[in-house]
Amino acid sequence: MTERYLEDFEVGQMFGGSARIRIDQERIKSFAAEFDPQPFHLDETAASDSIFRGLAASGWHTAAVTMRLLVESELKPAGGIVGASFDDFRWPRPVRPGDELRVESEVLEVRPSKSRPDQGLIKVKTTTLNQNGEAVQISVGNLIVPRRPQ
Repeated sequence: MTERYLEDFEVGQMFGGSARIRIDQERIKSFAAEFDPQPFHLDETAASDSIFRGLAASGWHTAAVTMRLLVESELKPAGGIVGASFDDFRWPRPVRPGDELRVESEVLEVRPSKSRPDQGLIKVKTTTLNQNGEAVQISVGNLIVPRRPQ
């Protein structure tokens, strides 16, 4: 897959076809133990009494998996996926053991930088879906993308 410069992106472009990553119970617990050690991510009994009503992956685990899937997706901005900011970041439903995640992205905006003529920003909505096509994470991020060299 070729890297894309700012000029290669258009509003409405969709990028799907990502790989899939299966989330297993042990990885949920190991990620949580290191980065988000809350009972509903670490222990089934505690999780069953929580708002999640069962073991759930940390949202940050979901975000990390999403990043991996995004890097390996068809999006491919030249220079890599370099984030400037997020306008929106949501977890509409929990990720459970056994869920298989994939990503889809849509370009919402393309704009050249006013202060840096060699680059611009693309606003991208990335939806992380489980095996049932249900959104488990939705983010709208602004990515720095170089312009095509002259």
